[in-house]
Amino acid sequence: MSPPASDIRHWRATGNSRSVIAMVLEPVVKLSTVTRRFGEVTAVDELSFEVGRGETVALLGLNGAGKTTALELILGLQRPEVGAISVLGRSPGGAVASGGVGAMLQRGGLPEGARVAELVELVRGMYRRPLRLDESLALAGLERLARRRVDRLSAGQQQRVRLALALAGRPDLLLLDEPTAAMDAATRRSFWSRIAESAAERRGLLFATHRLEEAEEVADRVLMISAGRLVADGSASEVKRAAGGIAAVSFRAPGASLEVLERLPAVESVVIAGGRVSMRSGDLDRTVRALLASGTWVEDLEVESPRLEDALVKLSGEPEARE
Repeated sequence: MSPPASDIRHWRATGNSRSVIAMVLEPVVKLSTVTRRFGEVTAVDELSFEVGRGETVALLGLNGAGKTTALELILGLQRPEVGAISVLGRSPGGAVASGGVGAMLQRGGLPEGARVAELVELVRGMYRRPLRLDESLALAGLERLARRRVDRLSAGQQQRVRLALALAGRPDLLLLDEPTAAMDAATRRSFWSRIAESAAERRGLLFATHRLEEAEEVADRVLMISAGRLVADGSASEVKRAAGGIAAVSFRAPGASLEVLERLPAVESVVIAGGRVSMRSGDLDRTVRALLASGTWVEDLEVESPRLEDALVKLSGEPEARE
């Protein structure tokens, strides 16, 4: 069960310069109290958020939270019963028709027998100002696979083809739905490196993912939704702190004063045993900075940060036992 509207926790990133700049510019995506129902099921419920130009934003939620529906609304594949959606300053359908939006969705195959370069070239021809073929292939890391048939590629390589197709029209907004679901660790790393090159052109990027470590590493902001409602908006660190995430810090500190350690900011508890100090903190950055400034001699420092997964489960109103 999702939190009531009055309890929605909504935060904006203030420490990230890219996010600050993006919020000053006209947003590339703006949802205003959007609702979408399927019969008796409300998939998106009074959902409001913005994505700024040049921002990389992760859309997070448990299964059935409404992530895919939200992306389909932005693409004009679904229409809301209530609310308004603006994409690149126009309607979703108008933005897509203009070639300003590129998308990688979970559903949708690639034509058997087509070769990679041929397929990308075909899609390029549908746009007024496309990337050059070599640029599209290079951004997706497909130079060596250009002559390969798409049906003979691995699942991860096919995802890179979909990325090339999404980028071919030089979009101002890129939408990705579970883009790395079929990729191994090395391929995921390469994929996000390619996306970073594309983001350097100041595109807006909104992606839905179940890989929360990707959201932490890649996104300027994370949006968490539960039962179709926004429950958090901010940097990953802000969301974890505001959700009550507790970090664990341990170190050796010969002669450390328990009284001094307990007075450090955001410290929840301190235990000294066997010459090792273990602390729990509600704000890891503040605690560690104050610890080092206190003059305490610290050795063998180990930190266990709050997990974004824990924040997601807590803010979604799900029992903690459900992993």
